[in-house]
Amino acid sequence: MKKIIFLLVFTISLAACNHHVAEQNYIAIQGIDSSKKPGDNFFLYINSKWNDTAQIPPSQSGVGAYMFMNYPQRLRLQGILDSVSKATNIAGSIEQQLGDFYASGMDTVAINKRSYDPIKPMLGVIDSIHDVAGVLRFAANGDKINNSSILSFGVGADNKNSNLNIAHIYQTGIGMPDRDYYFKTDSSTVAIQTAYKKYLASLFTLTGSDEATAVNNATLVYGIEKQLAASHKTNIELRDINANYNKMPVAVLVKRQPNIDWLNVLTALGAKTDSIDVAQTVYYDKLNGLLTSIQVSDWKVYLKANTLTAFARRLSKPFGDAAFEYTKVLQGQAVQKARGEIMADAVDQSLGEALGQLYVNKYFTEDARKRALELVNNLQKAFATRIDHIDWMSDSTKQKAKEKLFAITKKIGYPDKWRDYKNVHIKSNTYFENVVSAANNNYQYQLQKLGKPVDRSEWFVTPSTVTAYYNPSANEIVFPAAILQSPYFDDAADDALNYGGIGMVIGHEMTHAFDDQGAQFDKDGNVKNWWAKGDYARFKVKTQQVVDLYNTFNVLDTVHVKGALTLGENTADIGGVSIAYDAFKLTQQGHDTITKIDGFTANQRFCISIAHIWRVKMKDTYLRYWINNNPHSPPMWRVNGPLMNMPYFDKAFNIQPGDKMYVAEKDRIKIW
Repeated sequence: MKKIIFLLVFTISLAACNHHVAEQNYIAIQGIDSSKKPGDNFFLYINSKWNDTAQIPPSQSGVGAYMFMNYPQRLRLQGILDSVSKATNIAGSIEQQLGDFYASGMDTVAINKRSYDPIKPMLGVIDSIHDVAGVLRFAANGDKINNSSILSFGVGADNKNSNLNIAHIYQTGIGMPDRDYYFKTDSSTVAIQTAYKKYLASLFTLTGSDEATAVNNATLVYGIEKQLAASHKTNIELRDINANYNKMPVAVLVKRQPNIDWLNVLTALGAKTDSIDVAQTVYYDKLNGLLTSIQVSDWKVYLKANTLTAFARRLSKPFGDAAFEYTKVLQGQAVQKARGEIMADAVDQSLGEALGQLYVNKYFTEDARKRALELVNNLQKAFATRIDHIDWMSDSTKQKAKEKLFAITKKIGYPDKWRDYKNVHIKSNTYFENVVSAANNNYQYQLQKLGKPVDRSEWFVTPSTVTAYYNPSANEIVFPAAILQSPYFDDAADDALNYGGIGMVIGHEMTHAFDDQGAQFDKDGNVKNWWAKGDYARFKVKTQQVVDLYNTFNVLDTVHVKGALTLGENTADIGGVSIAYDAFKLTQQGHDTITKIDGFTANQRFCISIAHIWRVKMKDTYLRYWINNNPHSPPMWRVNGPLMNMPYFDKAFNIQPGDKMYVAEKDRIKIW
C-alpha cells in the first residue's frame, strides 16, 4: 500500500482560470502523460506517470484508490486506537472496550507465550466426537463464533417479503476462495493448491502431529473440501437471484436431508424457525450424503483443520506465519502487515460501530454530509430524466422505475443510531477470548432478528470503510464517511471533480437498483416482476452487450475480464457515469463549456476525475486473484469501459475513428 501522500491525488494550487480576471483557488490536475493519446487508453493517459513511480508497500498487494485506500484508513484507525489504549477510560465506555481489545492484540509477548493453548479446548471437543451428531453439533456451535465449517447460517430479509427477517443457509465448507481453485490446472492455480496444502500440514505440525501424519491429514482435508467444492455454484451462477432463493419448510428439509438432522442443528444454532431459505440446495444435498460416506474420524480431522485456519491469525506467531505463507502465494503480498494495522482491522471487524463513532468525530464533518446529500439528490433527478428518455422501455415500466428510484433510502456518513457492544466481554490480556466473545456477540445480534421486522436503519459496513453499496432488499444506497474524501470527494473541489468522482460512485449505486440483479426487486425490496411484457427481454438484450464488450478486455497475458461475473458492476459503472454527467450539467459549472480551470474545460475535468478515482496499481498475482473472485472489473476497465460509450468524452478529448477507445454512435451501449 501507499502512504497518505499518494492518497491525495489532487493538490491545491492558486492560479487564474481562463476567461476569468480574478484569481481563485482550485484543485490542480497533475501527472498527465501527454506522450499518450487519450483515445487509446484514457486510464493510462491520466495515470501512467503515477503508476510508474507509485510503490506498492511490501505488506500490501496494491496501492492507490478504491479498496486500497483502506490501508491509510487503517493507519488512521491505528492512531485512534493507540490513543485510547493508553488513556484512562471509564469502565464500560466504548473507549475502554476499544482500547483493551486493541491492547490485548498488541501484546504479542503474551500471545506468543500462550502458543495454541487458547484453542486447545475446541480441539478437545473435536477429539471427543464419536458420531455424525457430534460433527453437526460442533459445526453449529462453531458457526456462532465465526468458525463456519460445513454449515453457514445467517439471518436477513426475505427476498419475497422484505419486511421480515428469516433464516438463510449458504454453501460453505471450503478453505480456498472459490470452487474453481480446486479444479483448475493452470500453473498459478496449482501453485495456490500446493501452498494451501502446505498451510494445512503446517497447522497440524504446529499442534503436535509428526510430519508424515500432518501431510496425510492435509491431503485428507483437501480431498473432503474438493468433494464439497464440486457441489458449489460458480460465482456467475450465484448471481441468479431466483435460483439462489429456495425457502422451504424445515419439515421438508428434515425428510430431504435426514443425515443433517436439521431439528437438532437448529436447536444448537439457537434458531427457532419453521422455514429456511436454502440458498444453494445442491450443496446441502451433497453434504447429506457425505456425512455418512465419510468416516467420523476423517470429519474430525477436517474440523480440526477448519478450526485452526479460522483462528490461526489469532494465535502465536508461528500460526500467523503459516497463514501468511499461503496468503503470499494467493495474493502476492511480500511481507506481513504491521501488528498495529492488523489490530486496527481486527477491531474494526469486531467492534466496528464503536470505532466508527470515534472515527466520525475526528475525521468527518456535517458539511461534507450535507454536500454529499445534495449530490445524491441531483443525481436522483438526473436519473429520473434519463428514464423518461429511454427508447426501449414502455411508459408503464418507466413510471414504476421512477417510483423505485424516488423510494431509495439514502444513508450518508454514519448510522443515525449506533450499536452498543455491552455484551462483549473484553480484557486487556486475553486477545483470543476477546475475539471469540465479539464473534459470538455479532452472531447473537443477528440471531435476535430472526422472525422480526427488518430494521431499515441498520448499516452493513462500518463508517471507516472506503466503500459504498446498494442493498436491493431495502432499496437503499449507503455511502460511509470514509469514501467521502479525496479523491472521491472534496468539499473544496469544483463540481466537475466531485461529480466525476463521488458522483460516479453515487450514480453507480443508484444504477444497481436497475442492474441484472437489482432490476428483479421492486421499490419495497421484494423480488417481484414490475416490468411490462417485453421490456425485461429488451433489457436483457442490452445487458448482453455489456457482457460481450467486457469479455474483450485483456487484463494479463491470456486473462480477460469475465463479462458475466462483472455484468452488474459494469452496468452500474456505465449508468453511473451517464447519470453523474447529467447531474453535473445541472450545476453552474456544468453549463459552462468554454471556461478552463488549470487548462482544462469542465467536461475534461469531469472525465479526468473518473480516471483519478480508480487510480490503482496491483501486483500481477493479486490481479489474477481479483479476476477470479471480484464482481468488479479491474480499475482500468472501470474507466475506459464506461467512457468509450460516452459521446461527451469523445468531444472533450477529440476522440476520432482509429483511436482504440473510439466507438461508433450506433454501437454505443445505452441502457440507463
